[in-house]
Amino acid sequence: MRVAIAGAGAVGRSIAGELLENGHEVLLIDKAPTAISVERVPQAEWLLADACEITSLDEAALQRCNVVIAATGDDKVNLVVSLLAKTEYGVPRVVARVNNPKNEWLFNEAWGVDVAVSTPRLMSALVEEAVSVGDLVRLLRFSHGDANLVELTLPEESALAGTQVGDVHWPEDTSLVTIIRGTRVLTPSREDSLEAGDELLFVAAQAREEQLEELLSVRKREEA
Repeated sequence: MRVAIAGAGAVGRSIAGELLENGHEVLLIDKAPTAISVERVPQAEWLLADACEITSLDEAALQRCNVVIAATGDDKVNLVVSLLAKTEYGVPRVVARVNNPKNEWLFNEAWGVDVAVSTPRLMSALVEEAVSVGDLVRLLRFSHGDANLVELTLPEESALAGTQVGDVHWPEDTSLVTIIRGTRVLTPSREDSLEAGDELLFVAAQAREEQLEELLSVRKREEA
């Protein structure tokens, strides 16, 4: 997979390193000469250019990229890069970094963004995820279809504990994608049973989140 990363700062270089370790082809683009540190990520391609300029993106052959990551520290730049990548070069997947949470509402399909990653929001979500049982925590927002990656730890008293996945009437526009049980990561099948303490990851439409949380948090009936 070929990936272009706009922004060769600490964030961009870190992403590049991870992708290279996983066998992907990476191009780092930055307009600041001081950011071009080839020795830090020697396996990557480097381009000294302004990623907001069409001529620069032509030089980068963005049309050959499977993914573009807008990872600069400037939200305006990240939006422009995302829009150009999607509309001018037809890049299938565009991921954009959100620096200021107040700008998060802009990072959507209209600006060519498939996935918006807000570091402050993600950090707060991970804190919530670590301490919350029975509460739905939004981890990541997908622009297409207005869907989110959400997590809920199944409470001890949940009525769904012991129920097979295939027997649960999940809300529409909701998909259970992973069950994390202790150190195990399970791809759920219809025959798998839910257990108290399971971390359940869903891709769900935002409009269905409240309904999903209510379903998972319904308590067992008290026995007479």
